[in-house]
Amino acid sequence: MTVEAEATRAGDTGGPVDRRGSAWPNRRRWLVPLLLVGGWLLGTAWRIWLARHASMPFAHTDEDSYLNTARALAGGPGGFSSENETLRRIGYPLLIAPAFLLDRDFVDTYLLVRVINAALNATVLPLAYLLGRRLLGLRPGPALAAAAGAATLPAVAFHATVAMTDAVLGPLLLAWLLAVHRLVERPGPVAAAVCGTLVGAAHLVHSRGVVIVAGFALLALALVVRRRLDPAALLAAVLPVLAAVLANEAGVRLLGETVQLLGNPASGNVGRAVTSVRGLSQVLASVGTQVWYLTVVTFGLAGLAGAEAVTRLCRRGGAATRWTFGVALLTTVGVAVGAEAVLAGIPDRVPDAIYARYVQMFAPFWMLVGIGLLFGVAYRPLLRRAGAAVLLLAAGGALIHLRLAHAAAQGAPLRWGGFSAPDLMALTGGWRQLRPLVGSAIGVAGCLLLVLVLATRHRTARIRLLGVVLAVLVVVNVATMQVITQRLIRPLAAAGTPVPGVTDLGVRPPERVAASTGVPYQLRFNLSHQVTWTEVPWFRDRPPADAEVVFARWTPGEPDDWDGTRYGFVRLGGDPHRKWAGWRRR
Repeated sequence: MTVEAEATRAGDTGGPVDRRGSAWPNRRRWLVPLLLVGGWLLGTAWRIWLARHASMPFAHTDEDSYLNTARALAGGPGGFSSENETLRRIGYPLLIAPAFLLDRDFVDTYLLVRVINAALNATVLPLAYLLGRRLLGLRPGPALAAAAGAATLPAVAFHATVAMTDAVLGPLLLAWLLAVHRLVERPGPVAAAVCGTLVGAAHLVHSRGVVIVAGFALLALALVVRRRLDPAALLAAVLPVLAAVLANEAGVRLLGETVQLLGNPASGNVGRAVTSVRGLSQVLASVGTQVWYLTVVTFGLAGLAGAEAVTRLCRRGGAATRWTFGVALLTTVGVAVGAEAVLAGIPDRVPDAIYARYVQMFAPFWMLVGIGLLFGVAYRPLLRRAGAAVLLLAAGGALIHLRLAHAAAQGAPLRWGGFSAPDLMALTGGWRQLRPLVGSAIGVAGCLLLVLVLATRHRTARIRLLGVVLAVLVVVNVATMQVITQRLIRPLAAAGTPVPGVTDLGVRPPERVAASTGVPYQLRFNLSHQVTWTEVPWFRDRPPADAEVVFARWTPGEPDDWDGTRYGFVRLGGDPHRKWAGWRRR
């Protein structure tokens, strides 16, 4: 595959090139930028539309934590966060904090948060296009098609519907890998500073950024050893990372005790988890499952890309592309291992069949690389890459199936929840249980289809068939997101949205409000969000002495029904079917 030659030709001519290498006519030079801007706007609107049923958070407690922190950063009341001191980050709350400055009802604020999410998440399209052009050497048409496939991938688009860090991590990772390619290709202070700034941003946004910092440190060290990075460039690379670390610490200290942390550090549990045979086997099995997941949800393309990356690392030449692939492989595996090690160290935690959230940000990149191979690698080498992907899928599906069966036989079935891997649920119909054999079959079918298409000898016919396949891929991605919306987002949003709302009960500022832990947590959190003027403390049975309004459990005729008349309250209303009511002190 001509990885850097094509990019160089494009740079020499000052714009996109046609098959003969000549510059496009002036009237067509603006076509690609217009398509990218239009695609970004369409992608933003699509992401907002996907979340149209959710006027309240439904991914508890992660959304609640980020929203409460953002509100506190904007000068509002605090709340709780499920983070702990070790893993706490303020980057994402800082991004969405402006939505709270307008002092609107929470429903309006939450909509603004998702608009911010959608706009940032949709930048996957132009970033993927640039990677296709510069890293993979694709022409404008194939690069646009590959970018469209990556931008519509549910693994990245889903997170635009929730107030979570993952909404921005996908595009942030693509931007960083683009900067890595530039830094290796043309080392210098500017490229180093851009790369370091993106690394610092990743550290600010989530603890996964620690792995990216480590990967970047190894890259910078290798460039220094090879005398490709001078002291000035190294300083430009390091300073933004240090600034991000200090900024996070400053933000945490600024918040002080405004946001109460409910998470407990894993402390020594992580070490014990990875040094015991059982713990280490669990971590390795989970990491393998995540790699298998990436291959399935990209219909085998990530498997092709991974095999190509490993092959490139064993060869000489094409340093910028080879090093970028190496960094991508390192961080993908590093995040998978690190996340599973931390999760395994949590006391009394029920192991997941799969928890793919932490590696989903890598899915667009590996899909993009896989699509790039279809346009640039000869048939025989591509057949070998496809064989490796099929082997991974088949072996992975069988091993995961055996692992699930063994856990069930031991009386300790692995957990399988709505946010474990929503795209895998939709593709396999596995809403109640993980279906690894079905997932492997989908991935293998995707590989075989690609092999058949590429077996077409006539080049023009092959390119046209690839175009059709990529169009179908985009349609499948969009349809999968629609299924996720109907089967997951819509019912969860409906179940967690309190009816009537807080304002419908007549609760207004500056009334002091508290909530009982007897109220189902989804409703308790969303009732608390609607109280925008004060923090809502929790209580078990006896409300705080200064509380003027409380939300409590309402289960008529049952022992746990809360009787507010004992404390001088009168019921305002609520929903006994959802087990909550609002009370005001007489």
